[in-house]
Amino acid sequence: MYELKDRDKIIVYTGPDGSGRKSVAEAVGQTFGMAKVISFVTRAPRPGDVDGQDYHFISHELYKQMERQEEFLESVEIDGDYYGIRGLDVELGLNKYGCIYTVLNRDGADILKNMYGDKVIRFFIYADRRTVEERERKQGLDESIIQKHLSHYDHDMDYRSSCEHAVENFDLGQATYEISNTLENYLQRGLIDKD
Repeated sequence: MYELKDRDKIIVYTGPDGSGRKSVAEAVGQTFGMAKVISFVTRAPRPGDVDGQDYHFISHELYKQMERQEEFLESVEIDGDYYGIRGLDVELGLNKYGCIYTVLNRDGADILKNMYGDKVIRFFIYADRRTVEERERKQGLDESIIQKHLSHYDHDMDYRSSCEHAVENFDLGQATYEISNTLENYLQRGLIDKD
């Protein structure tokens, strides 16, 4: 396990599928110039997914091989597919930037929190069930995938109280602003207005 330095932080975005956690994470990441740690997944790409940008899409066989080689810092199974982030990616990101972010489900978020304690800051991103459903339909997701995600919705929402912060995402700009302000306190970059 990688040993985190004093100022290192891992920002985890979690919440129900369709809540916009990936969009929020990327907007905040760009604001702060943070490195994103991209998960490896065995599921097929969905409409809008870009390999190497949203996920690393790999076969079950390759995933299992990487797991046997203990490459994953966290690994979870969701509906028969595997998701994991590589320890090496976390280490490289932290060495270069000191602060990284990733998008994980509640199980993955718990694994990192249990490993690194207060170095992991979880932002729970959520929207109401109808909004989530509408967003996923607009993305062009298959109806069976939408229904599968909605079947997890209440379970995912229960995790909200376990996270350090919860942000409702009805407006991307507002959610990004709120999270950015909160992160300033954690990162203590010492920004001083010289005027």
